[in-house]
Amino acid sequence: MEKERIQRILSAMGYCSRRKAEELIRQGRVMVNGVKVPLGSSCYETDEILVDGKKIQKKDEKHHYLLLNKPRGYICTLDDPQGRKTILDLVPKKYGRVFPVGRLDLDSSGLLFLTDDGDFSNLVMHPSTSPEKEYIVKVTGSYHGDEIEKLAKGLYITREGYTASPAKAKLLEEEEDTCTFSIIINEGKKREVRRMMQTLGHQVLTLNRVRIGNIVLGRMRVGEIRELTNEEVSQLKKICTENRKNKKR
Repeated sequence: MEKERIQRILSAMGYCSRRKAEELIRQGRVMVNGVKVPLGSSCYETDEILVDGKKIQKKDEKHHYLLLNKPRGYICTLDDPQGRKTILDLVPKKYGRVFPVGRLDLDSSGLLFLTDDGDFSNLVMHPSTSPEKEYIVKVTGSYHGDEIEKLAKGLYITREGYTASPAKAKLLEEEEDTCTFSIIINEGKKREVRRMMQTLGHQVLTLNRVRIGNIVLGRMRVGEIRELTNEEVSQLKKICTENRKNKKR
């Protein structure tokens, strides 16, 4: 048996995503065999791992894969010191400890996965494998005529100091003082769609994620949650795996 990074083990155990595990390690909340560990540490799966003093044990092999139509006003964390509403308030207790796959910010809504499968979470979130994500975005101001082309080339986000990945965009509706776009991206940094719209001179009024890979939000009610089918999960994993192969070419 070989040692593995602690965040990888916590993820595989279904405790949380790798990103969240890294956060916990940085905060000094993870101990292995009674010793607090720094980020980058490795251990054996059989070692005693504690988070906040509680021993972490491997879950059953049966995992949960959930789809939530996230409402605005909920944050994508497992708990919030400010006492705000979290997405876990919407998840039935029968699913146990699940965590969000990626995030939608407080004022955004739409399709969000929750799971207790760390490998699935990493596959969907990692830049080398992440599937397409589609957003419907309503913004202030009128369409300027060349914004679709600018998004397709990859905008330089001045505020953050990086160039966004090329996005597929379509103008869906234009009114006197607002317009609505469909925006499709593959990776997506924090608040990237909002930053792209701000760079083009628009303020976002509503942002709703309607698709990730092969999974479409459809007519799910706001706040509704459902289990993904085995076929949906398998197809999504296949898309992610093919993305990795294509990016290596």
